[in-house]
Amino acid sequence: MRRTLFALLLAASAPVFAQQPAGLEPIPEPPPMPAEDALADEPEVTIVKRGDDTVTEYRIRGRLYMVKVTPPHGVPYYLVDKEGNGQMVRDDRGPELAVPMWVIKSW
Repeated sequence: MRRTLFALLLAASAPVFAQQPAGLEPIPEPPPMPAEDALADEPEVTIVKRGDDTVTEYRIRGRLYMVKVTPPHGVPYYLVDKEGNGQMVRDDRGPELAVPMWVIKSW
């Protein structure tokens, strides 16, 4: 029984040992890091503790466009600069998510 099991395992593992990797090529060098200008479009997030509230400020290129205020008890709310003039408007819905919508069929 043991000889049969050993022979079966040896026969099953033989193809694994028989495979030889073909001509291996060296790994190419990684691409260069993007320029700092490409990283400038990422939002800068600053978290500040003001009193009991936690204030999260979102900036792009140094311009403040959204503030999230999280009170210790309650639901967080957002102040958003919708027109780009620096005047913040309270928006309780949170950041808007633009979902693409198409008419698939109409009759």
